[in-house]
Amino acid sequence: MAGIQRVEITPEILLKAYAAGIFPMAEDADDPSLFWVEPKTRGIVPLDAVHVSRRLARTVRQDVFEIRVDTDFDAVIAGCAAPDDDRERTWINARIRRLYGDLFDLGHCHTVETWRDGRLVGGLYGVRLGAAFFGESMFHRERDASKVAFVHLCARLRAARFNLLDAQFVTDHLASLGAVEVPRGAYQALLSEAVEEEADWWVWPAGMTVPGALALEAL
Repeated sequence: MAGIQRVEITPEILLKAYAAGIFPMAEDADDPSLFWVEPKTRGIVPLDAVHVSRRLARTVRQDVFEIRVDTDFDAVIAGCAAPDDDRERTWINARIRRLYGDLFDLGHCHTVETWRDGRLVGGLYGVRLGAAFFGESMFHRERDASKVAFVHLCARLRAARFNLLDAQFVTDHLASLGAVEVPRGAYQALLSEAVEEEADWWVWPAGMTVPGALALEAL
C-alpha cells in the first residue's frame, strides 16, 4: 500500500499499475480518495484447477440463468457496490465507478452477468490486459448467481487461452472455487509473462448464448 493517491488517475495509468502488480481501492463508498494496494501474498485462480462442485455444475448445466457479457456495466458495478448480507460497506466509490467505466468504454474492462426473467441477479467485472484477467468484484441477488458467472468467466478465459486470473485476495467464497495464495515474487513472474501474451476475450462472439454444458466442457 502506498498511501492516499491525490493526483488524477487515468485509464492509462491504471493499466500500467495493473501491469506492475498494483491496483487502487477506496476506504469506503463515501471516501473520495484512492490508495494503491500491492498485497504481500496474491490470490489467483489457476485456470486448470477451477473447482466446480457437483451441485454447482448441475446448476450451470441446467442453464438456470441467462449469461450475458458486457451488456450492462453500470448495473453490474452498482450491484457490486451495494451492501449485502456479506458486507455492510464497500470500497467502490464514485471515482472507482468512473475510472472502470472509462476502462469499459476502452474495451479493457468486462462483465459477466447472470440474468433471470429479464432481471440482473448477479455478476462480476474485471480488467483484461494481455492474457491476464484481474477480477475486481462480484455480487448476487439469487443463490449461486455470482458463482455461475464465475464459472462462465473461467470457461471463457480457458477457451481464449488466458494464463492468469488474478483474484487479489482469497476469501472463503473464492477458495471454494479454487483460489489460492502465492507470494508476491511468484505472482510477479506470472504477471510479467501474462501481460506480454495475447488472448481473445471474444473467443465466443458478442451476443452468443454460451450454454452451461459448453462452459463446463471448456474447463
